[in-house]
Amino acid sequence: MFRPEEMVKIELISINRYKDRLLTYLHEEGVIEIRELDVEIAQKDVPNEFYRKATSYSIGISRLVEFLETYREEKKSGIKEFFFPPMKSKRKYKYKSIEDLVKDVERFLENIEPQIKQVESRISSINTEIERIKNNMAVLELLSALNIDISYLRPTEKIEIVVGFVDRDKYSPLIEELTKTLEGKVAYVSKELKARYLVVFAILKGDYERANPILAKYAFERIEVPEGKGTPREVMREYQHQLAEKEKELTKAEKEAKELARKYYDDVVFYQELMENERDKANILNNLVRTNMTFAMLGWLPRKDVPRVVEGIKRITEGKVYINIKEPTKEELEEVPIKLKNPKFIAPFEMLTEMFGVPKYNEIDPTPILAFTYSFFFGFMLTDFMYGLLIGTVAALLVKGHKHLKDGTWKFANILLWSAFFTMLMGIFFGSYFGNILDLAGFHVWRKLDAMRDALIVLEIALAIGIFHLFIGYTLGFIVKLKNRQIKEAVLEQLSWMLIILGVILFALSMVGIGNAEVAKVVFGAGFVLFAVSEFQSDLPIPMKLLMTISDFFGFVGNWLSYARLMALALATSGIAMVVNIIVQMIWGLRIGPVPLGIAVGLVVFIGGQIFSTAINALGAFVHALRLHYVEFFGTFYSGEGKRFEPFKSRREVSELEI
Repeated sequence: MFRPEEMVKIELISINRYKDRLLTYLHEEGVIEIRELDVEIAQKDVPNEFYRKATSYSIGISRLVEFLETYREEKKSGIKEFFFPPMKSKRKYKYKSIEDLVKDVERFLENIEPQIKQVESRISSINTEIERIKNNMAVLELLSALNIDISYLRPTEKIEIVVGFVDRDKYSPLIEELTKTLEGKVAYVSKELKARYLVVFAILKGDYERANPILAKYAFERIEVPEGKGTPREVMREYQHQLAEKEKELTKAEKEAKELARKYYDDVVFYQELMENERDKANILNNLVRTNMTFAMLGWLPRKDVPRVVEGIKRITEGKVYINIKEPTKEELEEVPIKLKNPKFIAPFEMLTEMFGVPKYNEIDPTPILAFTYSFFFGFMLTDFMYGLLIGTVAALLVKGHKHLKDGTWKFANILLWSAFFTMLMGIFFGSYFGNILDLAGFHVWRKLDAMRDALIVLEIALAIGIFHLFIGYTLGFIVKLKNRQIKEAVLEQLSWMLIILGVILFALSMVGIGNAEVAKVVFGAGFVLFAVSEFQSDLPIPMKLLMTISDFFGFVGNWLSYARLMALALATSGIAMVVNIIVQMIWGLRIGPVPLGIAVGLVVFIGGQIFSTAINALGAFVHALRLHYVEFFGTFYSGEGKRFEPFKSRREVSELEI
């Protein structure tokens, strides 16, 4: 806790014949981040024929999955599945070698791939034909305005027939210029359709080259006349018959596709996952180096996993391996991958830390502090017992339902669960239960403070929390810099603000009779001097140094005042809940004759309004609690510029490898 997982570097050399099985073992263990190895006396490793095939099959099978998924019968999902998603069953596969796996996939595809592609091709062909028929019918619908036999709209040996649209304002100039240019040797039929004219031109073949530029000049939009004989309505009936036949064919083909999906979808997804994992292994080969007989690998792994991994490597290679475990040097600290390490009840909050960025190897992990302060800030801003109870109930169901997945939803639900707990505590403190509904109902509710009536006191509490939160941040930064032997930075950049904050706290205490104001001034002055010295370390001109000193000091004041949002959102929550309750109170007694309509409407407004208030205020609390940490708190000590640990790890949802 407070420190990332201890990492060590592993270097190994072994014989080429063990490489495939060793990579598979490490891939399934998922505890080593393999880094690129640069050795001059050896050459970069490359995927062999079977790894290249695995990559190709991965892409091909993905296309099969995409097609079958379209026609797969989806299981009905609802609220129950959202809260309690079922566990996917995993099929075991006995892994011998990449060659054997590729051959198994080839045998599988040899049987089912032609069947799937044949149906896919037929469906694609039918859909193309249906689209063509529909386009022709759309054209016929337009041509029906002329009611001309469409066989007359196709060119002859001596006459070129042009059919299309022209804008209304261009119609007359087009006719005039075309008639003049062709010396009257043009015939046309037209029909006005809204803002355009549908026009059929009959032009001599010899005159067509002169007519074509004029048509283009007036943006004449040509349409292709469909095949057929008779009026557009008569031809359309034939196309309607063709469309019905094609749709029958499509229904039959889709039925076949659904049957293929029922039979083969799970198998195809299984082999897709196997091939995608092999593709990952193929991609990592570029990080290895090899000679004719051996290969070498470099990586990072957590110290606690070293004994187990080393034992596994020796078992896979039958002891024919050189392994060197090294501690990270001072020069390598920037390169060490970071894996956060926290107790189980805090671990879900790592998601919030990682959203900002992981710490460097020589920095403090802020997750344990963030876990408490984030939840507390959320509760302070939402500050209603019943809102916390609603959120906590939903979060508890999600935690229970997603426990087997340990996915992002599970982590987020755990964060909400802790936040809901603090919301309920603050709700009791402020006596808020769906706002003031219990007060309106005549019940006596205990409260220490009223968020609306005691707003100034709540503001003072918020600012006190803020100054203490910032003090913790600067103190952590001071400790980190001291441990990293950055004495000057620790004193000027961290201790200065610690003394300034202590001076403010001591001065505030002296105002209520605790402590001495003179001591507060001395502490504050010492801190400010150190701060000013740190500002004057730069190479800027003196006026700019003074300006930056003022700017940075008031920047700190701005960060502190930013904690006033704790009070502001607490007031917003109480205010929205109170407005909902007032509206309900106004309509509660409404009656239409003997029917108490106000009760029914009031309940709907109350439930809907309070759910809306819960959602909108919870969203605000979530965002602003994050902001107070990412901007104000982390800015005091935390860079988040570490490199996240990205282990070479398989992804197994439907498959399980036996090595």
